[in-house]
Amino acid sequence: MALIALVTLLTVLLMFVTALMVGRARGAHGVHAPATSGHPAFDRAFRVQMNTLEQAVMFLPALWVAGTLGNATLAAAFGAVWLVGRIWYAVAYLKAAEHRGAGFVIGFLALVALLVEGVRGIVVHWL
Repeated sequence: MALIALVTLLTVLLMFVTALMVGRARGAHGVHAPATSGHPAFDRAFRVQMNTLEQAVMFLPALWVAGTLGNATLAAAFGAVWLVGRIWYAVAYLKAAEHRGAGFVIGFLALVALLVEGVRGIVVHWL
């Protein structure tokens, strides 16, 4: 479970870093709160943060269900792949929105794998 906890904390760190990037982009491009759009670089940073938060809402419960009822090592590995995908997504999206696809697909597939492992764990637990 320590690996699941580590992936969880790294996910929180990723969310923290994306929030800092939005704050920095606000200052650099003069986009004052409560505005959520303005300069294209700010818009990309904001979308990276929001999409990461949206994905984390699904990812974290799936990670813990898969890790608790399924194979914890496998769940942690899928979680690490999700993190790599999200970081790839963020870096690519910040450069150019059209380059975000590969990171998104990696994260999406890792999430699907966690869901499958979680369902498998639940079924085995019930049987």
